[in-house]
Amino acid sequence: MTASSANTYPSLADKVAVVTGGGGVLCSSIAQALAAQKVRVAVLDLLPQAADKVARNINTAGGQAIAVKNNVLDKADLQEARERVLSEFGRIDFLINGAGGNKKEATTSDNLSFFDLPVEALKFVFELNIIGTILPCQVFGKTLAEKGSGCILNISSMSAFTPLTKAAVYSAAKAAVSNFTAWLAVHICQNYSTDIRVNAIAPGFFLTEQNRFLLTNSDTGQLTPRGQTIIDHTPMGKFGEPEDLLGCVLWLLSDAAQFVHGTVIPIDGGFNAFSGV
Repeated sequence: MTASSANTYPSLADKVAVVTGGGGVLCSSIAQALAAQKVRVAVLDLLPQAADKVARNINTAGGQAIAVKNNVLDKADLQEARERVLSEFGRIDFLINGAGGNKKEATTSDNLSFFDLPVEALKFVFELNIIGTILPCQVFGKTLAEKGSGCILNISSMSAFTPLTKAAVYSAAKAAVSNFTAWLAVHICQNYSTDIRVNAIAPGFFLTEQNRFLLTNSDTGQLTPRGQTIIDHTPMGKFGEPEDLLGCVLWLLSDAAQFVHGTVIPIDGGFNAFSGV
């Protein structure tokens, strides 16, 4: 993009995006935003009903999408998903690694100390977030490497910058996602193509099914003390909405960000900038 063309935003039309965790709150919004830009979208999710709903909404709105039941922790399953996408759409341009999240059983509380967190829950959260990012990068990233172009966008977290109290393994896993993003950005340019970009976004606090139990009271819907602390430490004074991610995501995938590579961009209402004083 040159200065003379800066007023013309690069088009994403006719590209093909794979979105893991595409049935979730944040990634369903990303999938629909991509479709609105005429990107053909493969919505991957472990829950077929969730993927079907998102794909159906996209198709009803005039876009193009397919739903694919997929387990990001199963490489063979990912390879089958890749073949399905290539069969349906003929190419892959973007990979958005949205599968991830926390689990109540892996989170400390008044009733569950760090010393008693069950190993099964710890493994689940760690593997879902970091292995569930690495394996799709292996499978779909190989297709991008063979093509010589494309973008990978990982989903990190504010907890990757400073670990959150209560969320030990989730914070560690998201820090690993940020570190892996930087590593892959270097590796893929040095070994495959300088036309493949790898970045991540780090959402701040958005209410999702994974964290709602920590931030709001299930009986009253009011903020918990933890939820209020977050609002007090977010200069914009609110939780994020899924739509708040979309401008940055579309920018990172487009040629407008053609020299942005190996970075993690906070989308957090200023949370990371605030020292608390």
